[in-house]
Amino acid sequence: MKAIIIGAGRGARLMPTTADEPKCFARVGGRRILDWAVEAFADNGIERIVFVGGYRIDKVTACYPGFTYCHNADWQHNNILASLMHAEAEMDGPFICCYSDILFTPGLIGRLLGADGDITVAVDTDWLARYRQRSDHPSADAEKVTVADGLVTRIGRDVPDDRAHGEFIGVTKFSQAGARLLRRRYHDGRERFTQAYLIQLYQEMIESGVRFDHLDTHGEYMEIDTQQDFELARARWGSR
Repeated sequence: MKAIIIGAGRGARLMPTTADEPKCFARVGGRRILDWAVEAFADNGIERIVFVGGYRIDKVTACYPGFTYCHNADWQHNNILASLMHAEAEMDGPFICCYSDILFTPGLIGRLLGADGDITVAVDTDWLARYRQRSDHPSADAEKVTVADGLVTRIGRDVPDDRAHGEFIGVTKFSQAGARLLRRRYHDGRERFTQAYLIQLYQEMIESGVRFDHLDTHGEYMEIDTQQDFELARARWGSR
């Protein structure tokens, strides 16, 4: 098992914090966001980290020489899905992928590793409690999911709040078979996916009949997208 961290974008909404460093270098509790992710993986025996970088990738390579790097040099003109697929050569076996601007616990990763599905997304069912204080990042921006009989039936920002089971936190586990399904579907529609978000590919896969399991978490996660999020994280997560 390896981890693929998607961290190519600049994070303009986190300015001035990202004026000269990637978003994942923002410090919470005296540590970079990236350090929290590396620890969560390492505590579960995942030592191989693949980092997809773009903006100020030189900063990351200098501080984390043990990572395997994939460079999205065109990061200003594509999006999260294209960034992830820069690491396609690393998808020859099972892996967990995650966004680089999120905080999550080792316990969440441990439970995800125990999930049986070929593709399993982590979903925060306590998501609305967090959004009450995120006026700069409204719930309309949340990557929400609906579920039925243990499976994800829909994933997208357009899911109404009152129909959402929870929020996709940006962490997904793929088995080797699941990785093959991801790559195949991406290449089937590659021309459409230059500016696509990861959840757009997921939704197409769900609609085509691919099984997406979900692992629920009650918190154990925070996203840092805005300066407001940054302050909330430093107040709440920093004490961990």
